[in-house]
Amino acid sequence: MAMRCQICGKKSARGRSIARRGLAKKKGGVGKKTTGITLRRFKPNIQKVRIKKNNKTYTIKVCTSCLKRGKIEEYIAQKRNSSLS
Repeated sequence: MAMRCQICGKKSARGRSIARRGLAKKKGGVGKKTTGITLRRFKPNIQKVRIKKNNKTYTIKVCTSCLKRGKIEEYIAQKRNSSLS
């Protein structure tokens, strides 16, 4: 569980990086030409966060979008409710 948010499940995604050369047609050139395509990865911004649950401290990995939206409190409340029932 290296690069994965424990709240929303966001993980690394694959994509391509396209290298082009030339001048665009609308700028007076003959058009852009693709000179190379390489694979790349889009990595989520994962941070380690310490949370307190049932008087114990846990470390979870959370993406910054979940941190910003305050989803950690919902995550803790959901875990508390599931552990009690």
